[in-house]
Amino acid sequence: MKERLAAALVFAVFTLSAADTAPLPARPASGPTPIMKVSEVKRGMQGYAWTVFQGTEPEAVPVEVIGLLRNQGGPNQDIILAKMGGKAIRTNVAAGMSGSPVYINGKLVGAVALQFSFFSPDAICGITPIESMLEINEFDNTRPNDARLPDKVPAKAASEVPVPSQMLASVFRMDAADAAGRDDSFTMRPIATPLGFSGFTDETMRAFAPIFHQLGMSTTVAGGASGATSGPTPAAGWQTALKPGDAVTGILVSGDMSITGLGTVTYNDGKRVLAFGHPFFNLGPVQMPMSKAEVLTVLASQYQPHKFGNAGDVVGALTQDRHSGILGVLGETAPTIPVTLRVRSFGENNAIRREKDFQFHVFVQQQWTPYLMMLTLFNSISGLNDFAQEATYRLSGKVELAGQKNLSLSTMQAPTEMPIPAPMLLAGWWGDKFNRLFANTVSTPRLRRVDATIDLLPERRIATIENAWVGSTEVEPGAQLPVRVFLRPYRGARVEKKFTLRLPAGITKGTHRILLSDADTLNRMQSAAGAMNRFMDLPETVSLINQERSNNKLYVSLVESRPTVYYDDKTLPSLPASVLNVMQTGRSSSRGFLMSPESAVEQLSIPFDQVVNGSYSLKITVK
Repeated sequence: MKERLAAALVFAVFTLSAADTAPLPARPASGPTPIMKVSEVKRGMQGYAWTVFQGTEPEAVPVEVIGLLRNQGGPNQDIILAKMGGKAIRTNVAAGMSGSPVYINGKLVGAVALQFSFFSPDAICGITPIESMLEINEFDNTRPNDARLPDKVPAKAASEVPVPSQMLASVFRMDAADAAGRDDSFTMRPIATPLGFSGFTDETMRAFAPIFHQLGMSTTVAGGASGATSGPTPAAGWQTALKPGDAVTGILVSGDMSITGLGTVTYNDGKRVLAFGHPFFNLGPVQMPMSKAEVLTVLASQYQPHKFGNAGDVVGALTQDRHSGILGVLGETAPTIPVTLRVRSFGENNAIRREKDFQFHVFVQQQWTPYLMMLTLFNSISGLNDFAQEATYRLSGKVELAGQKNLSLSTMQAPTEMPIPAPMLLAGWWGDKFNRLFANTVSTPRLRRVDATIDLLPERRIATIENAWVGSTEVEPGAQLPVRVFLRPYRGARVEKKFTLRLPAGITKGTHRILLSDADTLNRMQSAAGAMNRFMDLPETVSLINQERSNNKLYVSLVESRPTVYYDDKTLPSLPASVLNVMQTGRSSSRGFLMSPESAVEQLSIPFDQVVNGSYSLKITVK
């Protein structure tokens, strides 16, 4: 018995030594490579996956095929179930391994892309077949018609392919379970793509956690980015970048703040790159900067293992984000929006104490851009020592658009009794403007650049219109009326403003109203009319936003008993009955209008360094 045990131990030691000394396969290189079809894959086959555990050089990880999971990748799409060895036994199947190429007998089988369960002692993974990933190439219009990935592999025939501004509300309506992204199912699921956040505060991450989950950011990690990612232009040496097994990132924000998604390159034909083996966000055609990456370490965990890394030089652009992976083109430049945010802090004497500039680039996409603008503005405010709960925020900014008038934006936001902090309210207002630009159904906006200045004022600045007084209630056309208006600030003595209102010389006789109001009172009907039109074009959207009044002014309007029609971005006051009848007769359900029985014609605006709320009316009689 002892002799047999000793012999077994000697055999085991010999086997381990032989395994340690067995030569590893050469690292895969860019260029054409043979593939192994799913029909050729058999249980028990052994090969290697290539992925980066630290630094930039990928390492070989032993892989053994367990079998095929039929129809698990979708209709008529099988998944290869496999078990990983080597370092993966300790780390498990980690977020960031998505796309790790798997080779058996020198042939490319596919990409490590799915995981089976948590808390398992075995590193079980799902491999997306390379055949499924090659279908992405059919959507790439940048390649020559005769190009194929990999070489000598015919593209799948088309006949064989199966054909089957409430922004703030979304932050607070999601419950804690949804925000946590809990999933107790035991099915194959895509390996999470770790989104690395650099330059973002803990407060920002907590405040936007529901939005991250809603947009598919299931794993957010600390990440970094080099200065080379501050713009979308590919760096020198892009021609030899992103070999199979290398770490790759898609860039959502770059510069003083960065958001990058980390994965692994599956294949590189010298120009086009396949990666991930599952969707990034499943956006379809995209234009997103693509960069190299360095892996700092792999967090070994039975619950949520993932890679930590830094994004490196931009080397191209992602052009496709599909069900079975992503495709990028080396050397291509993706358009981004350059943003400059200047944050200034004011002291009690109304002098600037400190100012700081933030510069970054934002990914352009109709769903993502408004959220990213909202996120970066909130982070620019909350990450400063000057931040205070009772601070008031004053914003002025300009958005340059190609082929359109520029947007001029101005507002103030002070703390309220609502359970939403003032920086979030300001960020929601800011993001809504970009949401409206991208939400128009006629044309896509092209944003050249965005510049904004945010002032942090040291106290809550809110003033409510309390009452007003006019020198005489019986007047002549063209008369100059002395008016006094009283406002009640959040704390402190009542504020009085005096001004003179000149009545139009052609004003009709009879009773009229002088309306003293905030911006919201005058904006409400026009904004509602714009929201009614499902086919509002970009120029009309820009015009409507530019017409909106700023909430740090008091507006004085003359109100007459004549109807006003609000139509798209147009206001038609004192409309004759004959014209109104024609408009009502030809009214279309898709291009409706709103009508008010009165016409409020703005006469003047009085600037305040406070948020103005409320309204008050004075009656006058014109003789």
